Amino acid sequence: MSGCGRGYRTDCVERPLSRALGRLGGLVGAHPWPFLLLPVALSAALGTGFVQLPSRESNDIEGQFTPRGGPAKAERRLVQMRFPTDDARRFSAPRLTTEGTFVAFVAVAHEPDRTLLTRAAFGELLALDAAVRGFRADGLAYAQVCARIDGTCSSPNPLLSAVGNDSARIEALLPNLTFPVWQPYVPLGAFFGNVSVDAGPEEDQSRPLRAAKALRLLYYLQEDDPARREASLKWLEAFLQRIPDLLASLKLTSVRVAYYTSISRQEEFEKSSKEVVPLFSITYFLTIFFAINSCARLDCVRTKVWAAAFGVLSSGLAVLSSFGLLLFCGVPFVITVANAPFLILGVGVDDMFIMVSCWQKTKVKDTVQDRMADTYAEAAVSVTITTLTDVLAFYIGTATAFPSIQSFCIYTGTSFMFCYIYNLTFFGAILALNGRREESNRHWLTFMKVPAETDESRGSAYNMCCVGGSYDESTGAEFEHPMNEFFRKYFGPFLMHPWTKVSVVVLYIGYLGRSIYGCTQVEEGIDLRNLVTDNSYVVQYYNWQDEYFTEYGPRMMVVVAESIPYWNSGVYADLENCMASIENSTYVNKYLSESWLRMYVSIANGMSLNIDDRSSFIGNLSILFEMNPESQWNINFTDLEISASRFFIQTINATTAINKRNILDELRGFAAGCKIPLIVYHPAFIYFDQFLVIGRNTIQNILIAAGAMLIISLLLIPNPLCSLWVTFAVASVIVGVTGFMAFWNVHLDSISMINLIICIGFSVDFSAHISYAFVSSEKPSMNEKAVDALYHLGYPIVQGAISTIVGVLVLSMAPTYIFRTFFKIMFLVIFFGALHGLIFIPVFLTFFDFCGRF
Repeated sequence: MSGCGRGYRTDCVERPLSRALGRLGGLVGAHPWPFLLLPVALSAALGTGFVQLPSRESNDIEGQFTPRGGPAKAERRLVQMRFPTDDARRFSAPRLTTEGTFVAFVAVAHEPDRTLLTRAAFGELLALDAAVRGFRADGLAYAQVCARIDGTCSSPNPLLSAVGNDSARIEALLPNLTFPVWQPYVPLGAFFGNVSVDAGPEEDQSRPLRAAKALRLLYYLQEDDPARREASLKWLEAFLQRIPDLLASLKLTSVRVAYYTSISRQEEFEKSSKEVVPLFSITYFLTIFFAINSCARLDCVRTKVWAAAFGVLSSGLAVLSSFGLLLFCGVPFVITVANAPFLILGVGVDDMFIMVSCWQKTKVKDTVQDRMADTYAEAAVSVTITTLTDVLAFYIGTATAFPSIQSFCIYTGTSFMFCYIYNLTFFGAILALNGRREESNRHWLTFMKVPAETDESRGSAYNMCCVGGSYDESTGAEFEHPMNEFFRKYFGPFLMHPWTKVSVVVLYIGYLGRSIYGCTQVEEGIDLRNLVTDNSYVVQYYNWQDEYFTEYGPRMMVVVAESIPYWNSGVYADLENCMASIENSTYVNKYLSESWLRMYVSIANGMSLNIDDRSSFIGNLSILFEMNPESQWNINFTDLEISASRFFIQTINATTAINKRNILDELRGFAAGCKIPLIVYHPAFIYFDQFLVIGRNTIQNILIAAGAMLIISLLLIPNPLCSLWVTFAVASVIVGVTGFMAFWNVHLDSISMINLIICIGFSVDFSAHISYAFVSSEKPSMNEKAVDALYHLGYPIVQGAISTIVGVLVLSMAPTYIFRTFFKIMFLVIFFGALHGLIFIPVFLTFFDFCGRF
């Protein structure tokens, strides 16, 4: 393989940028104080924006973690317009267009092999029910805020109403109980879990119920009037605070109880952000400790202790400035943004290591101004490449349907820009001042001049602490760090050995195969329990929900939102065909459907009523309402037309994210293919919508960001094929991170999507540094170029990787899925990025002699 020629090199941007940044470095070296003080003053001014933080916090789960413009939100507005509710007079839980305002309990038998259908268990459940009904909050009784049916509070459970105040009645009822339907139109499927029933045919929905290990109580409150909703929330907040004491006072022995309310998830989610605040101080300390140890030298003059400490401070100023500016501008602050400082800290320190490394390679006897100019010309282009790709990756990430991702990307992208600016100004000024100290041979701590030559009469301790300023006279630069020598003498030559290259190729093929397999196993969608801390009471409720109530899923509305002639036999047949196709879904129990139209036709046939024309069809609806009063809540009609109506279907086996996505796809597909204009709706669809867009959004953002990154690389890395190798590295790291997410139990959701966007920027960092150093090397052969690139940037890459991992390491201890997921994916990104930058890319770059063939 021949050496690199002076053929076509895309340096039309790189060279002018290098010269411009070199001039900036000289200016900073000549006049450091303005470049130090102005960023500090700007940070102080912009930091006052944090007073706006309380008003900018936006942690509404539906608003932030569901796709903006999702179809279910439009469907909800349509259903609400067609079927207004009245919680104070005719409440019906299946007909809610929202999740509702409620208190929920899941009670399970105290002994795992016992049933709740006993006198003792129902005695304790009745005591719990009485405690809820008797609770008062600031003068508000439950009876004043409860959702009502015909003047009485809605029942929390059909059997609780049936036994009245006598728990012994459950034993009398038990021989006549059937499941999942008891008596006409009394569903038990949603209220009892882990049941035992007598054997029977599938279509028999009234099989005798013998045992149930779990039971659900649902206390709904009024919410459809603003004043009533405010009162309900006031009662609910007070009740939520006192539930633990209430349960303790009941001294339950036959049942165990988990509780949940409609505001629990939101309240617990907001609390989780407070859990991460103490971790930031730990991270800051660890990062400073690592940076100082990485840059420290035994030479009391050449050590870069102050540069390392202020390099970390530079990242902190960037966070202060960017966050303050965006808070001033009114950008919403979402909990996901709390991850950003950890990330920015690691990135800023990474760039600092690159600049320190380049400073150490300048001539010690040159003036500080010249050394700064050389440092900037050498380091700043590489840092510019990574900053531009990082910033573009995040700003492109704002083109998503998830507001939580948009906020994170805006805050982080802006922080990266400030981090870059402050590294060139504030940190550059610190580096120049530190250079002046070195130039006058002053001690790093006392700032007093020290001798450069050792004094044998003083002893080794004195010479180690009070003598410094030595350098490599053969090169004129500082002595190499031992790690640089390691990469040049050992690691680089070992990597370039033919058998090592073969091993690297085999390793890469194994890595890629494992990653591609993992990509096929990734689950999509966010589990809502992951929005709360691990020790939240909500987790127990969700766990029991999954354990005992998975057979029957949401009961969904099938809505005819337009006026159609129901009395027309052809229209009726089309509507029945539509319902039949929906009911034949593997996720629907067709025997539990509810259709006012079927019931009406059956009644009319039994009474020999003629309902084949508009006037008779609409005029005789009162007969249907007498026999089934709830049917009138399913029809919006006047004397002239039925403007809308709805039916109900019962879903089953909606247990996994894949099942929920399939339910959404299937039911909407059936509705879209129907001759009658139908929509299928349930409040849970607001969250199910994420399953349809998360994958598409992720791929779209990755492709756009990768394309933008390729353009930047082509402009700034002076060789087109090297830019393509960087692009290859990005794609490879993304595939690896996505694949290994599945092995680490991380789902593809709006939280991990943020990290995959980060993946683009970070996978560029390491590969771009090495590729740029490779094509910039003056060494004659390809192997020597690779070794030279590793020699110059291997240790800074290791430092940057470790510093970034240190920056997010404490998040692994966070009691919240959001922050742990951030750590997991960042670890994968950094590990695989460093693996590509230090092993795969250096080897692959040597396979083609492309440098002079353009």
